[in-house]
Amino acid sequence: MKVEIWSDVVCPWCYLGKRRFEDALARFAQRDEVDVVWRSFELDPAAPPERELLGAEHLAAKYGMSLEEAQSSQRRLTGLAAAEGLEYHLEKTAGGNSFDAHRLLHFAAASGRQEELNERLLRGYFTEGEAIGRRDVLARLADDVGLEPAEVAGVLAGDQFGDAVRADEQRARLLGINGVPFFAVDERYGISGAQSSDLLLSALEQAWSERTQDAQEP
Repeated sequence: MKVEIWSDVVCPWCYLGKRRFEDALARFAQRDEVDVVWRSFELDPAAPPERELLGAEHLAAKYGMSLEEAQSSQRRLTGLAAAEGLEYHLEKTAGGNSFDAHRLLHFAAASGRQEELNERLLRGYFTEGEAIGRRDVLARLADDVGLEPAEVAGVLAGDQFGDAVRADEQRARLLGINGVPFFAVDERYGISGAQSSDLLLSALEQAWSERTQDAQEP
């Protein structure tokens, strides 16, 4: 059974949703039969490689809220993340363009290390304040998960896997996905947002049940 997850490495709800999905998958009896594929989605395709404003300052400017309102929103989200075992430092997130990060995730998939790189990028951005839009930062984080430095440098210097990123985004548009995270379970169920692990588990179990029934029908 395949679960496709549209996500962005600069999306705080995506990291939260990832943890909740992992909890659901750990409790799913047929978890070894599930193939998880991460799909690309850019929240801000026009973003520069690195923004000048950090954390709450950027949030306030983007959504026209006060700095206090932005900080309050971030504190709430930090608390939700902590409940899932995540350490957020949103006050120092160095936002930027995520296109190269998505290209690198497609490259990592070919080496069977997409999940490892995705986790490293998310932790780098939300916990460590890494500027995820910078290619030197991406190369260092990719090295942390054992990807070949020379191959990573080649990917980042060119346009490899750009078409794969665009294909994911085009499919998202065709499916009507306009926010992430979005979970497509076995092409049967679509779940939008960082829903509870119980809801995600229920979707996995229902999709598996229907798949089993389909296989038994003459």
